[in-house]
Amino acid sequence: MHATKKLWTWLAIICLASFTVLGWVGREIYLKAPPIAQVVDENGAVLYTPAEVQYGQSAWLSAGGQQLGTVWGHGSYLAPDWSADWLHREAVALQDLFARKNFNKDYAQLEAGGKAHVDALVKAELRTNTYNADTNEVKLSATRAEAVRIVAAHYNGLFGDEAQYAKLREQYAMTPNALPEAKDRAALTGFFFWSSWAAAADRPGETGLSYTSNWPHEPLIDNTPSAGAGIWSIASIILMIGAIAGMLFYHGMHKEEADPVPPKNDPLFSLKATPSMKATKKYFLVVVGLILAQVGMGIITAHYAVEGTSFFGFPLAEILPFTVSRTIHTQFAVLWIATAWLATGLYIAPAISGVEPKFQKLGTDVLFYALLFIVVGSTATGWLGVLGHKGTDFAFWLGNQGLEFTSMGRIWQILLFVGLLFWAFLLGRGLWPALKTPSESRGIIAMVFLAALCIGGFYATSLTWGKSTHYSMVEYWRWWLVHLWVEGFFEVFATAVIALLFTRLGLIRAASANSAIILETIVFLFGGILGTLHHLYFTGTPTSVIAIGAMFSALEVVPLSLIGIEAYRNYKRSQSAPWLGAYKWAILCFIAVGFWNTVGAGLLGFSINTPIALYYMQGLNMTAAHGHAALFGVYGMLGIGLMLFCLRGLVDRFAWSDKLLAGMFWSMNIGLAMMVFMSLVPAGIYQAVASITKGMWYARSPEVVHSTFMETAVWLRVPGDIVFAIGCAFLALFALRLIGKAKKEETVAEGVVLEN
Repeated sequence: MHATKKLWTWLAIICLASFTVLGWVGREIYLKAPPIAQVVDENGAVLYTPAEVQYGQSAWLSAGGQQLGTVWGHGSYLAPDWSADWLHREAVALQDLFARKNFNKDYAQLEAGGKAHVDALVKAELRTNTYNADTNEVKLSATRAEAVRIVAAHYNGLFGDEAQYAKLREQYAMTPNALPEAKDRAALTGFFFWSSWAAAADRPGETGLSYTSNWPHEPLIDNTPSAGAGIWSIASIILMIGAIAGMLFYHGMHKEEADPVPPKNDPLFSLKATPSMKATKKYFLVVVGLILAQVGMGIITAHYAVEGTSFFGFPLAEILPFTVSRTIHTQFAVLWIATAWLATGLYIAPAISGVEPKFQKLGTDVLFYALLFIVVGSTATGWLGVLGHKGTDFAFWLGNQGLEFTSMGRIWQILLFVGLLFWAFLLGRGLWPALKTPSESRGIIAMVFLAALCIGGFYATSLTWGKSTHYSMVEYWRWWLVHLWVEGFFEVFATAVIALLFTRLGLIRAASANSAIILETIVFLFGGILGTLHHLYFTGTPTSVIAIGAMFSALEVVPLSLIGIEAYRNYKRSQSAPWLGAYKWAILCFIAVGFWNTVGAGLLGFSINTPIALYYMQGLNMTAAHGHAALFGVYGMLGIGLMLFCLRGLVDRFAWSDKLLAGMFWSMNIGLAMMVFMSLVPAGIYQAVASITKGMWYARSPEVVHSTFMETAVWLRVPGDIVFAIGCAFLALFALRLIGKAKKEETVAEGVVLEN
């Protein structure tokens, strides 16, 4: 008990210290972010006002935002990174303008010496920071102002309906008139210019270091990785190796207590489901429906990488644009996983405490229909907003905010936040009898509840930005939600729930599990909280973000080094008693979580997490490879495993079908591996080579994205997609079988009543 108390104290200290540092970094980002200034030419003519730049950010987000290309590397991978694209186009425009001004020739016609002279002029023009803090103005030379107008005309036509950009739109999977209003397009160019200006202009007091730490790679102006990016990458790898060695040494010195002899019979066989537990069954059926919808949207979204606006010749983009299909694909991934976890919490609470609180079933039903309303409502309004070009106010409040994984409108976010708090309340009142009763497993139960409280409470970070919030701060708060949810509190909740289930089955000792769970939580959060900063290396943040993010992000890999050992132990536990066959596929899902944690989160995650690697690969398909393997492989398989565990106690055991679950399990995991390693990883490596050799603009250009190799890589997703879809079909058939058996039982029961 004394040791456990010390661990809780250390956990509190680490959380407090980590969030204090994270808050301090947020303050530094706010103070040192690229200024949003008035842009004028040397004669004082205004090109963009600060209000126009901020409105341009809203305009881009309302047109699809991070679902339509990226800014500073964050978003989707089919359209360009607009900051890199603008920077390259402006540099090329300046080359021709300076060549004509100095040599009366186009740049391509110059000799090597003339080109070198022009290149030096272009570099000086773009890297010199002309921002005046006293007047809040950025003054451009007449030549650069002309280049800005040339590039702005390109984007004005692209986001409008000019016919000359039709092919380019198709390559970008854009529909005509993404922004039908001229004022929106004009403001959009201001935002794109500002994001490019910040990527090239030297920070005040620095030479050769831009506001985005020289991201993106652009050889024309010597935008190359900073010394800090290389140094901290090396330091983080050394720290990771040392920490893994220390973890293995600790694990070897402290041999784990042997697992107890499992009971002769299933301890949960006689468990009677309470009304609120039975009410969670519909949650799991919705989970299956959301999985099917998410996979369907993923297939459509991937196909747009080849045809752009059509699906095997059918002009699908007219009713389901790429921005909508990708939004649903990414949003539903989070929603179905979260729904499975919410339902698991509501199911296990009465099962653990042995008490059904008054009105618990009513609360469970109300929460279900409220969440269903939010899912359907936010999806419908998001689709209508994009398709009908409803404008920035509609997009922010009710439609699609254009931010990856947090795209639903603000009203829906508020409702979801209330729903998550209500879920934490229901879970807490269900667990309260067990929490106040001294027992060996009380520490694990407390960890489950605290993790649930953090999952609900931290969704409040989605409410921290407004329409005119600086883009650097939007990204800061967005990653508070996405990273801390997924790689922080989701991880803790998952670990605690699995430990709790295994203790209830008599497979691990509650006393030893208590200390183990707190220790694992300390390890996860020690790296995970400040590891959030690895998403923010190049988003207009101070260089301290690179140092802190690199070191703590490396520590996130450390606990994954022992995941394989835990997965093997779970496999041995699943074979320790004949009755455990009833939970075979749920436990195998937990084992798959260990595999994908090592491969998806560990290997693929760390391959892009160091500053030097992410500098060249941010916004490329290696990120997608990591995202698919980690999000579905880890949290998706965990959600399915928890769902199967709960359904085992909710449905008649004769309605169970291990054959369907076997098909589901193997097809999903094999299909995911095929998708990642046959398509996404090769595509990511190919783009990384292009980024290193010619620049980020080139890696994201149609020449690369629609090259023979890349389009072949897209088609190589098809075998994996088919195998994965077969697994989803098995899961759907399994759910239909459960529904059919349940209806049959109800019919038989009604017949018996009538006969009597």
